[in-house]
Amino acid sequence: MIGFYHYMILSALLFAIGIVGVLRRKNILMLFFSTEILLNAANVGFVAVSKFYMDLGGQMFALFIIAVAASEVAVGLGLLTLWYKRTGSIDLDSLNIMKG
Repeated sequence: MIGFYHYMILSALLFAIGIVGVLRRKNILMLFFSTEILLNAANVGFVAVSKFYMDLGGQMFALFIIAVAASEVAVGLGLLTLWYKRTGSIDLDSLNIMKG
């Protein structure tokens, strides 16, 4: 039977994968994917704790995180498309040449 600690271990593993992805990636698109993995790890943790305590607060908070993640991806992909059209690359190193 899958218990509370199994979900928390899964959440910790997903969070570790997301952190490694954020720290190691040079591609903006992969950076977005890593942030999504981080947010999903938080969602798994919130839902597991919510189920353990028989409270809907964690599940409602997870729904808000999903909504924020969707809007973050929509804005981020729009900016990414604009940046790709302007420079022809989505590497993070190409962002260093931006002048404000």
